[in-house]
Amino acid sequence: MIPLGYMLKKVVPPPKWMNAPNVDLVYSVSGHVSENFANYIPFWKHNGWWFFDDPSILQKVATENDIGLSDLTIFYYEAFESEYDDEKKTWSPISPEASFTTDVKIPASKVLRGYDVVTFSAHTSAECSLLSCNSVAGTIPTNRFCLFDEFSQARDALEGDAFDNSEPGPSRIIAVYTTDLILDETKP
Repeated sequence: MIPLGYMLKKVVPPPKWMNAPNVDLVYSVSGHVSENFANYIPFWKHNGWWFFDDPSILQKVATENDIGLSDLTIFYYEAFESEYDDEKKTWSPISPEASFTTDVKIPASKVLRGYDVVTFSAHTSAECSLLSCNSVAGTIPTNRFCLFDEFSQARDALEGDAFDNSEPGPSRIIAVYTTDLILDETKP
């Protein structure tokens, strides 16, 4: 798995339209259900994977832009080294945008919460988490975080056409972790 970086998100329970009674909280990578901390791209502090290399960068961006941290959760992400083209039914290698510095600091401790399947048709930031955004979690088994428990489940769902009526890909399998990192609301 390739280290992608960090993101702050406002985690919410699943909306009723998702029709996923086994899901308690949505830990999806995309910002459609559990929103990202801000429209962060115009800050131009993200790395070539369109995440953040280090939690201290998130801290600085939040502080400089008066973004409260008290109701946000920090996530760390890693990706499978290839993305799946649902039209060609093939896997292709992925790489970060070379014009951005990418130097991800791996957390000292992390807890795997599951695997998300996320579209990247523009090959930049995460677009659609198919399990949550397209309500697929209502039709195939996920864990309580709206994620697959095993990498093989995500791969099999992609290759088995479970997302045929969803947003177009290519799609990436992303491991979603929580950490014990806490950002300081009062830190300048």
